[in-house]
Amino acid sequence: MGCGRVGATLAGQLEDSGHSVAVIDMQPDAFRRLPPDFGGRRITGMGFDKDALLQSGIEEAYALAAVSNGDNSNILTARVARETFGVKRVVARIYDPRRAEVYQRLGITTVATVRWTADQFLRRLLPKGSQVEYRDASGAVSLASVDYHPQWIGSTVQRLEEATGARIAHLTRFGRGLVPTGTTVIQENDLVFVIAPSDELSRLQRRFQAEPEKED
Repeated sequence: MGCGRVGATLAGQLEDSGHSVAVIDMQPDAFRRLPPDFGGRRITGMGFDKDALLQSGIEEAYALAAVSNGDNSNILTARVARETFGVKRVVARIYDPRRAEVYQRLGITTVATVRWTADQFLRRLLPKGSQVEYRDASGAVSLASVDYHPQWIGSTVQRLEEATGARIAHLTRFGRGLVPTGTTVIQENDLVFVIAPSDELSRLQRRFQAEPEKED
């Protein structure tokens, strides 16, 4: 629900992944943002209107994303999808982080846009050690981003792994994910993500922030 830049991009990516997608928006012109070859349904209407949802195929939907530019519309749509039609996977974009916390407690998964964006900027402006991005259900294994000493720039992933004892899962470079090989060279501004036992993260972060030893 919502065919702005985020909604149109999300719809295109889901369809490219092989999913059937329906898009709801109040403004017919909004559908111009969809990819030229988009083959899904386009429904003009309000996302929380039951008729519009029925036209979209909500009764058979696996998931719903409410990404309009209004918090109220997103939450109403999410609640109708969950409570009326029983859609289990519902995510709503929320601009007000305080409201996001309230709805999160009500069982509605939210993406607090302002807080998420601010956190991402702070993460890049003021490195603050390891930051867990994912933890498995048992809590034993974590995927975390780590800060590293500037002198590691220009080194290969293999050298970094051997020196720290870490397993580098992926990098983010210029905003795009990258699965590295041993010969991948760390570049300036790369974000480095490791997969490791959760209780090892502090030790690994110290190793990454230490100045690398000079090679013979």
